[in-house]
Amino acid sequence: MAINSINTNVGALVALQNLGATVNQLQQAQSQISTGLAVANATDNGSIWNIAQNSRATVNALDSVKSSLQRAQSTVSVAVTAGQTISDLLNQIKTNVLAGTDTSLDTTSRTALSNTTTALVAQINRIVTNATFNNINLIKTGGTTLQALANTTGSKFTVAAVSLQVGGANITFTANASFTSATTANTLLSLVNTSITNVNSATSKLGTASNAVTTHLTFISNLQDTLSAGVGNLVDADVAKESAQLTALQTKQQLGIQALSIANSSKYGLLSLFR
Repeated sequence: MAINSINTNVGALVALQNLGATVNQLQQAQSQISTGLAVANATDNGSIWNIAQNSRATVNALDSVKSSLQRAQSTVSVAVTAGQTISDLLNQIKTNVLAGTDTSLDTTSRTALSNTTTALVAQINRIVTNATFNNINLIKTGGTTLQALANTTGSKFTVAAVSLQVGGANITFTANASFTSATTANTLLSLVNTSITNVNSATSKLGTASNAVTTHLTFISNLQDTLSAGVGNLVDADVAKESAQLTALQTKQQLGIQALSIANSSKYGLLSLFR
């Protein structure tokens, strides 16, 4: 048999405990809806928060990797464009020099061809000088080797410089290249042919490096997206579910308030015994 006590209202205590639990759940649901996060801080779920924070750190660090690779991509693209233009100029030079090897050519015509060749050679050096991006020139003699971030641990993605400067390792003739006879034109033609082969090979290497940078940049972007999605799966709230839960908890809260009111009013029944 239940004891009717004026000192302890068990029903009110139970109702108050249930109401408190409902209020806590209601606050949690409201927090998830307002923030969109099921795990907003370490107190929500310490282990999940820890994993999410580590992943967030990686995602943020990958922004620096992407920026570095994008700069590298632009730098190599400039070098490739310059290399292709130099290759075209070498083809024009070859045409002029080959014409200069013709023994039936008169002196005036040969001189004109030689002057045009000299002008084209000067244009090659101008292109090399201006093929700079982010203070890096990959095609001048003694050019800087390009190093970009490859990952969040600081590993480097390296693109070696190649010399496309006149008189360098790949273009073997000098800046004052010219010819005055069929014999000197033949000598220069041999150097031009070698230079064409070298420049095309070097430009091809730069093109391969450009593709490699682009591929790695795409991978880093996809990795960042995957990690971001993973963090979302860990900490994001199901807003639709929490909205439905919020409605249910609000109803439950009202019922809890009514139950507490009923429990408190039960004491008034004891007063009737003394009337």
